[in-house]
Amino acid sequence: QVRLVESGGGLVQAGGSLRLSCAASGRTFSSYAMGWFRQAPGKEREFVAAISWSGASTYYADSVKGRFTFSKDNAKNTVYLQMNSLKPEDTAVYYCAAELVRGPDELLLRIYEYDYWGQGAQVTVSS
Repeated sequence: QVRLVESGGGLVQAGGSLRLSCAASGRTFSSYAMGWFRQAPGKEREFVAAISWSGASTYYADSVKGRFTFSKDNAKNTVYLQMNSLKPEDTAVYYCAAELVRGPDELLLRIYEYDYWGQGAQVTVSS
């Protein structure tokens, strides 16, 4: 079992930056691929970014590519989502997710591929 706790959300003006953290506890963190998803009011949850358990491979949604950076610190059992050049359309509740994988560079991009989820962190970008 893995428990995930997000932090770092808040209110920021358009063009600003925020860094989300997701701390994991439980089983060996280093064997888990991780993902970030977000859900805006009235919309379905959508994929934002994924990282392999090695941290060597990442993948981003087109809407955040070049602005968001996903990193993983296995020693601290924590992943980070650095969000720069934020836009009002980035406003959402952001969720981190984890899943045990076999390969060090395996990426998981779909909601149903993840069994473990955090409680979510609100990010609000004002125009």
